[in-house]
Amino acid sequence: MNTVDFTALDRATREIRPPFAVLDLRALHHNAESMRRRAGGKPIRVAGKSVRCRSVLRSVLALPGFAGILAFTLPEALWLAEEFDDVLVGYPTADDDALRRLAADPALAARVTVMADCPAHLDRIAAAAAAGGRPLRVCLDLDASLTSLGGRLHFGTHRSPLHTPAQARDLARAVVARSGLRLVGVMAYEAQIAGVGDNAPGAPLRRAAIRALQGVSRRELRLRRAAVVAAVREVAPLEFVNGGGTGSLESTAAEAAVTELGAGSGLYAPTLFDTYRGFRPRPAAFFVQSVVRRPSAARATVLGGGWPASGAAGRDRLPTPVWPPGLRLTRLEGAGEVQTPLTGPGAAGLAIGDRVWFRHTKAGELCERVNALHLVDGDRVVDVLPTYRGEGRALL
Repeated sequence: MNTVDFTALDRATREIRPPFAVLDLRALHHNAESMRRRAGGKPIRVAGKSVRCRSVLRSVLALPGFAGILAFTLPEALWLAEEFDDVLVGYPTADDDALRRLAADPALAARVTVMADCPAHLDRIAAAAAAGGRPLRVCLDLDASLTSLGGRLHFGTHRSPLHTPAQARDLARAVVARSGLRLVGVMAYEAQIAGVGDNAPGAPLRRAAIRALQGVSRRELRLRRAAVVAAVREVAPLEFVNGGGTGSLESTAAEAAVTELGAGSGLYAPTLFDTYRGFRPRPAAFFVQSVVRRPSAARATVLGGGWPASGAAGRDRLPTPVWPPGLRLTRLEGAGEVQTPLTGPGAAGLAIGDRVWFRHTKAGELCERVNALHLVDGDRVVDVLPTYRGEGRALL
């Protein structure tokens, strides 16, 4: 792990009662600068779902190298577009009420771009545009997964039905054929590279297989993405081509067809990004729980702590105790709703009322559990930033 001064962080937050969450300002800025360098001069569109704090979005977008927001849902995008002038919704929507709100407001319609990957999406967007009387901006979502052997091999997420240049061209034609729709962009998120570490602990053969598949996938996607963009540009000019994520900034930025990158998790540096060879972010986001039991000399138990990440259930979805050092979850109980027992050499030194610092597996999902992030600069709390939850906003 990149060096974290937990002594200073703990001193800064000594008067705050757990559970609470902390964002290390210096680590956040370190990670933002690292991401900017890795992007090779291409702008990074900040992923709102990975940050989930409007104040953090505001401060990051004020830094060089960052421009625009990649939102999760259309309601989130509409809320953010009250302040920010370039919001791309990263996923399609079936929220007709939100689409009508978008089409009814000329300022929002100019600032928000919605996602589509099939004609059914276009029908809903076009219906809202017709009712609102103004055009809506549309981006096509390309499937970035690696497929082979007639679909029997699939490396990546099951995201979009758009895979080939011909399919993308056909949907582009369907966009321009509908009154009230403007085709402005293409997006492709290579989750199998950007979100899968190539140096995860475990079997060496598995690591080797992941690295090999990622190499094949990078080469295949570079050629296919360029062909898709060329095919779509035969139909309409494009304002942007978005790609990548925290784990693939360098390789995606090297593609000539890509004009901007999408990333956000690397700002907080959750444990998911401890398993890459090519970069090492500095952990910036933490949560803290109190020790409330000592069931034995070798164990200490904190209150709560069961804050798992989404994805296929497994130990890699659980939070990680990181300070004091020498702590680990037990295999039988893991991280629990009401209590989390800890063992390891560090457990013997814990007393009732002591605090344990944890890292989450994913970035923005930590903010689903707390109303605020305590912003720490060195050994001082300099601000308390409301999360989406703290502002009474949900992504869905």
